[in-house]
Formats: sequence, structure tokens, C-alpha cells
Amino acid sequence: MAASAADVHSAPRVLLVEDDPTLSRSFRIGLQHAGYVVRCAADGTAIDEQVEGFRPDLVVLDVSFPTGPDGFAIARRVRALTDCPLLFVTAADSLDARLEGFALGGDDYVVKPLAVAELLARTEALLRRCDRLASPVRVVRDLVIDGRQRTVMRAGRVIELTPTEFDLLYALARVPGEAISKLQLLSLVWGFEEYDPNLVEVYVSSLRKKLRGDGPPLIRTQRGSGYVLGP
Repeated sequence: MAASAADVHSAPRVLLVEDDPTLSRSFRIGLQHAGYVVRCAADGTAIDEQVEGFRPDLVVLDVSFPTGPDGFAIARRVRALTDCPLLFVTAADSLDARLEGFALGGDDYVVKPLAVAELLARTEALLRRCDRLASPVRVVRDLVIDGRQRTVMRAGRVIELTPTEFDLLYALARVPGEAISKLQLLSLVWGFEEYDPNLVEVYVSSLRKKLRGDGPPLIRTQRGSGYVLGP
């Protein structure tokens, strides 16, 4: 079920099918904070009504449920109803489970535990592929970041960034006001998890210098948690 032309510029809709209430709440708040419209379901017993009534642009789906159909059975129903991207988020990390997920039409498969920042990054990447992002522009105080044009302005002043500096800033801008750890940034920006974390410190230091303005610093360090963009 494709989105209608009238829906193209509305906020993307994410259907989250997750039975863990704590995880569901965490993901929902993160997605809503990033500008998505979110509907949550604890299982897939009413997946037809959820998909047809909500018309999601993306489905985030667990694999294991204590009762009712499992995630793979739910995925089959989802694929029969819509061609929107399907993101599996699950503790089932075996190769067979991953292959089955992709064979059923999954577009991405990520293993728990999963940070909200990574969920947002994967969500955005999938929606960008199908041109369903309402706006790639992020605004934090007087800072304007355009994800499509890859430009940055602060208080009307153009700020020149290297490609890696831009990717780092955009990763922080996905969750303004929330901390992202060095390890998460290494994964989101550089694509790996085991590397000297001083690499992140060097790029953050460079960003701070370039983003200096008349107001307070935009990037701050939250001890023990990581870096935060904005208040």
C-alpha cells in the first residue's frame, strides 16, 4: 500500500511492534522526539487493522513474542499489505534468523541491545531510501542543519565542515538534548565499534571550534554518557 501524494510531505509514520513495555516506551519517545508519528502494538494479533488503519511508512518489528504469531509470521502479513520498509529489531542474532528476516522482505535487521540513537539512524536511512522523509532539516537553537544539501548555518552564518564533521554533527542532531556515547558515534559515523575513542574527541573538538558563536556552546560533554547537542 503506497503512500498517497497528499501524504508525501507529512511526518513519516512508524508502526512499532514490540512486547517489552520499557523498550517500546523508550523507542516511542525517541522516535516522537525526532519528529515521527508513532503507533505501538504489543503483538501482531491485529496487524491487518494496524497496517490498514495507520498506513505506516516504516514498520519496526520484534521477532519473539510470548504469545500469538512470531515476528516472521507478522512480517509475512505486513508484506502482503504494504511495501513500506521493514526493520527487524530483535535478540535473535543467529545467521538463520537474519537470513529468514531478509528472505521475508526485511530491509534491515539489527540485534538488541540497541541504543535509541542507532534506531533513529537506521530509521532515517530506510525512509531516505524510499523518499519518505518529511524534511532533512534539523534546527537546534540558532543552528540549521540541512541533511539533503549537507549545509550548516549558525545565526545566518555558513559554516564549512568536512564530510565526517557533518556526519558527526547530524548524528548528534538526530537526538538534540540527549547524550550519545563515543561508541555509538563510532558506529553511526565511522561504521565500526572498536577503535580509539580519541578519534571522536578530535572531531568533536574541531566541531566545537567551528560552531562557536555569540551564544553558549552547542556541544557539551555529559560525563559518563557522551556528547549532547543543544540544551
